[in-house]
Amino acid sequence: MGNKLYLLFEYLYIIMALFSIYVAITEWGTDRNRAYLFIFFAVVALGMFFFKRKFRKKIENSNKQE
Repeated sequence: MGNKLYLLFEYLYIIMALFSIYVAITEWGTDRNRAYLFIFFAVVALGMFFFKRKFRKKIENSNKQE
């Protein structure tokens, strides 16, 4: 159950990144500061995705060795 939960959160970070990119694109012409904020959110969400994925795989490998 734990691995499925980690996997769910990984994909939620991808969804958040895609949504942030969408908002940044739609706000680009009207409010650049808000667009930059959502670009920052997208970068952080992608970083968290890769961090969580590496952490999940590390836990899976540790469980396989036991």
